[in-house]
Amino acid sequence: MGRLFLVNLEGKSYSCKHCNTNIVLCADVVSKSFQSRNGKAYLFRKVANVYAGEKEDRMMMTGLHTVVDIYCVKCGSYVGWRYEFAFEKNQKYKEGKSVLERYKVCGPDENNCLVVAQEVEPGESETDE
Repeated sequence: MGRLFLVNLEGKSYSCKHCNTNIVLCADVVSKSFQSRNGKAYLFRKVANVYAGEKEDRMMMTGLHTVVDIYCVKCGSYVGWRYEFAFEKNQKYKEGKSVLERYKVCGPDENNCLVVAQEVEPGESETDE
């Protein structure tokens, strides 16, 4: 395995709950009203220190989207998904943006880490908004 380079985020941020790697700045939140099968989720303009899985089409509450699951680059934990393409015109604003499942991240304060009893394996998440 090669050397791991992480992007240093300046300011308040959300981090991977497993390894505490910074993933996104609080200033990049677009919406806190998204929903996943596992609970609350937030939409962000841009994220860092993640890698993407395979593209796939998913039927969500707002229609069909092409998405990729995103994972923490340091520990490999599933953290959410990124919209690659929206088939509906009124959903185009989501393209290129990422959704982080709230129970998979900590922040912006260390004491705000949500913990759940059951983990979901990568690829098992039903990503309904």
